[in-house]
Amino acid sequence: MKKKKTHKDVEFFVWNGNQILRKVFRTFDEATAFAISLSVTRGEDVYIDVVIYSRSGARWYGGDYGVEVYEEDTEASISDRIVVRAESLGRIA
Repeated sequence: MKKKKTHKDVEFFVWNGNQILRKVFRTFDEATAFAISLSVTRGEDVYIDVVIYSRSGARWYGGDYGVEVYEEDTEASISDRIVVRAESLGRIA
């Protein structure tokens, strides 16, 4: 069975280090595409913060391990932080 692309209790916050730019996405694919584009164009690290609001959201995101981590601290504001570093190397001949 194919995994659904969204879960009602999981959001992906994309931001740069100084929080000038921040956007919320419902799918991991959209968040990563935006983060890569932002990192390349601005030349800086971009962060994807995964915010999980329920046990079922934790299972959807990380399986049994995700539930285990979620239950260690259900009040954690960020369940996972991903750092994106993307660099354009220009044309390669």
